[in-house]
This record gives sequence, structure tokens and C-alpha cells, in this order.
Amino acid sequence: MSKSYCYNKYFQWQEIYPAFQGLLLFRLVTVSSVEFNLARAIAVVAETHPQRTALIHRGTEVLFPEFVDRYRRLGSALDAAGISCRRERPELAGHESGQDHIALYLNNEIEYLEGMLGGWAARAATFNVNHRYIADELCYLLTDSNAKAVIVNSAYAPNLADVLPQLPNIELIVQVPDESDNELLTGAIFYNDFLQNHEPRNLDDCSPDDLYVLYTGGTTGMPKGVLWRNADFFVGALGGLNRKENREYVSYAEIAKAADRGTLRWMTSAPFMHGAAQWIALQALSMGHTVVLPDLTDRYDAASVLKACEREDVEFLQIVGDAFARPLLDALKSGETVPTSLRSIISGGAVLNSELKEELKEQFNGVTIRDSIGSSETGVQGSNVSTKEEKASTGDFEPASGSAVVNSQMDAVVEAGSEEIGWFAMSGRVPLGYLNDSEKTRQTFPVIDGVRFSVPGDRARLLEDGRIQVLGRDSVTINSGGEKIFAEEVENAVKTHPAVYDAVVCGRSSPRWGSEVVAIVQLVGQAQVLESDIIEHCGKHIARYKRPKAVVKVDEIKRSPAGKPDYRWAQTVAQELRTD
Repeated sequence: MSKSYCYNKYFQWQEIYPAFQGLLLFRLVTVSSVEFNLARAIAVVAETHPQRTALIHRGTEVLFPEFVDRYRRLGSALDAAGISCRRERPELAGHESGQDHIALYLNNEIEYLEGMLGGWAARAATFNVNHRYIADELCYLLTDSNAKAVIVNSAYAPNLADVLPQLPNIELIVQVPDESDNELLTGAIFYNDFLQNHEPRNLDDCSPDDLYVLYTGGTTGMPKGVLWRNADFFVGALGGLNRKENREYVSYAEIAKAADRGTLRWMTSAPFMHGAAQWIALQALSMGHTVVLPDLTDRYDAASVLKACEREDVEFLQIVGDAFARPLLDALKSGETVPTSLRSIISGGAVLNSELKEELKEQFNGVTIRDSIGSSETGVQGSNVSTKEEKASTGDFEPASGSAVVNSQMDAVVEAGSEEIGWFAMSGRVPLGYLNDSEKTRQTFPVIDGVRFSVPGDRARLLEDGRIQVLGRDSVTINSGGEKIFAEEVENAVKTHPAVYDAVVCGRSSPRWGSEVVAIVQLVGQAQVLESDIIEHCGKHIARYKRPKAVVKVDEIKRSPAGKPDYRWAQTVAQELRTD
């Protein structure tokens, strides 16, 4: 295969990836009067750079014009099937959608990205489906979203068939063949057949108001659909900015022109049903870069990821926290080759442990480790960059433009250097709200001194030097003996023990403390370690009152495919396996 791509070695990091915003601290971004739709933006990039490779999967390259042609044809097919926009944005409240919704029940296929952009081409809105959901969870999601259409891998077609009798609003099923060779569902149509005989749809009517819908992970409650305007999503989540001049783009032509700087190869190892993976891929495509998909599309396999990175000269690899980093290190220790092209490992969606960062730098020959913080409701809020020369840290982040800490009452912004534990917040281009939930929308998006913030639930301090110390989700905070203890802070401490492979921390009822801290741990291989040793070790990193009162050993920590901890599972384990 030809390796004909090139890049400008003088790129500034903050121009490549929006989380690298150390030079942009506290600087206001100039807002443009022109707003954008991603389906149109990527189409203009394709017209300007027709020889660029958009996607690579298992050695097959797809050029930008071919990619755009296919999602525009999908847009025409969806529109012809009656899947489109029903009501325009000015008629709607923040928690309402006027577009038909399309469920993407897919692995990391090329069709996933075609589906997202094809949905926008039809002026409909796609949303993510966790392919590990059981019937009740799947039924909840498709009902809550009021899905009208589903694009589904053949492997998951039987799961969909089981719940279809409970989903009368679904009018269209488009099935993507795969290695499962499952038969076509009754009433469904195969993906390529669906695109046949449709001309590429004109994108002129695609609106900056058209929705990007992302369902949250639901690790502590039922998932909720976050509603972004396309224009806000492009800037707030994907970093669609002219970074040299610290302003928003003023035209589609300027977006395409920005891609003149060259092309890089990016890979996301996370599943596309996770926001971090979608954002990386869409950001890369909007900048004219190449997205390399892992060879295995239905699961994360670290060895396969490394092989594909080496084969395709991947320069930027996206992972999700420790749950993805540890298997990478295990694969190297088992004999896999370090990709020689790799320049940076980017973690989004979960924070990397500092010890793991150091090990990654060592094993990957000094690559830069970039830890970004944010959420489905905020976009990227800050970054922590570890270079070869600098010792890694965890928990403190350089804030992105718009990041702030607001007080506990959500009626004022916290001043730098305050000891107050407040809420990690974001202003500027943030989502409209939660689908069909006006009350949660009101609570999460307060207006403070005339500024609308997104405050999804992370606790934080604003340090004197302007960095933000992120403490963790309030929903998994443990109130023990009158003290608030943040689960993620304790998890980081537990995972520094050399015998601990992975850990999740939760609270459980205690007659003495009200609630006590419990660490659920997976040990390294056949390691043997006393519970007391792990507890004592934590004392080197956190205050005595924060240390676990108990340690429960399990064969494997349960996480989502995107690497997020399952706190409901952890609480069940902590309760069932208590020995007192």
C-alpha cells in the first residue's frame, strides 16, 4: 500500500488537537456570525482535497470524495424513506428534538461514520447504542429516543428482533452484513441495497441547528440523550477553531483551507458508541486527516491495535483511561512491537493513572501522553500533557477556554486559589439539554450572572495557578463519617499498588460510618497481597480517612466497552461479599 501522506513537522500541538490548549488559558475565543454543519464541512474538505484518504480499515483505503458520496447517498435514501426534520429549532425548547432519530447499533465499522454523517445529510439525528445492552436496556434506549430507524450490524439483528414487538415507532431497519452471516431481519434491507439507485443528496439545506445526539454511559443511572446543535458541537466538542488567531472559522472555505497544512493518521481504539471515539474521528475528518479503524471492530484487542498502528503508520492513538492502557502494556510485554510512527497517546473519557503514564512513556519510547477531561455535556474542558522530560501527574488540568469552577449553590464562579470544592463547569458552546427531560436540563445548565453553564456533576477546585483539580463525580461520592470522599481519588491511590491491575471504589452501608469506602480490585496475574497492605499503601497518596475500610478481590473488574467503571455492579459486589 502506498504511504503517500505527509505532515508539517512544525505543527503546534494545540492546532492538531483541541485538548492541547495550554497556550489558550483564559483567552476568550472570538465567536463567528457564520455557523456550520459537519456534513457540509467535511464535504467541502473533500472537494478541496480529493486525493486525501479519509478512512483505512484492514488495509482498504477510502478517499474523501468516495466517503462523502456514500454518506450523501445515505442521506438521500433516508430522506426518501421519510426520515428527516419535522420541526425547526426556533420552535423548540432545549430538551426537545424536531428531527427523526436513527439508532446506530453498530461496531466500529466505516458504516458507523457514514451513518452519522448520512443522518445529518438527511437532516435527521443519529444516536449511539451500546451493543452490550440486554433486551430491557435496549428497549429502554430505543423507546426513550423515540427511534424511527435503526442501522444495525447483522451480529446484533437477533437482539433487535427480540424487542421489536415493543417498538411500534420503528419504521426502517437497515442491516450491515458482517462475519456473523445472520439472516436479514424480516422487513429490513441490507445497507448497500438501501443506498442503490439514490443520487447524492444536496447538502445546502443542512442546518447548524441540526442535532448531534449522544447518550451518556449510564454507569450510575439510566442513560440520557444529550442534545447538541451541530454548530455548537463542531466548536465546543471538536475544537473547530482557527487556533492561530483564536477565533471561530468564518466560512466553509476557511475550514477546508486549514487542511492545507497536511494530513496525519489517527486511530481510536475505543468503540464509536462512546463519545470520545466519535469526537476524535469527526475532528480528524473535519481537519482533512485520516482515520484508521482497528482490525477488530466488535471489541478492544490491544495486540490487534498495535499491529494496525504499525502497519498503517498511525501517529495519534486514542484510548480511554487505565482500562485501555494496561492491555497495551501487557501486549508489549508479550512481544508486540512498538509502532515506530506513534507520536502521541491521547486518553479521553477516563483519566490515566500517573504511574501508568510513566510506564507508557517508557515502553513507547517517549511518546507524549495527553490526558483530556470533559463530558458528553461539556466537550473538552482541560488537558494534562506528559512529555518525555516531565514527570507525569494525574488530577490537575490546564483549563480550556470556557472552563470554570462554580460554587456549590451554582450561583457564582469560584475565584482562583479558593479552597472551596465546587462544580466543574463549562460555558460557551454547550449542549441545549437532555432529550425529553426539562427538569434535568434546568438543573444541569444553570445561568449564572447572565452566562449559561453546563454543570454535569464533577466536583473540582480552582487552584491558585489557574489549573483545575478535578475530584470526581458527585454521584459516586461517598459520605463516610461526615466526610465527602471522591471515589476516583481513592481509585487512583489503590491502583498505584504494584499488585493491583485494576480497581473500582464505591460506598456501602456501615453502622459506624454511615457509609464506608470499599475497593473492588483485580490483581496482577497470580499476585498475592494482603488486604491490609493495599489499605496501608493508599496512605502514601491520600488522607487516612479516605483509605478503603475493606478490599474485595475479584477475577475481573466490570467496565463498559468504553472503559467506564460500572459503579452499580461494584456496589452489588461490595454488599454481597462483605465479611463483617
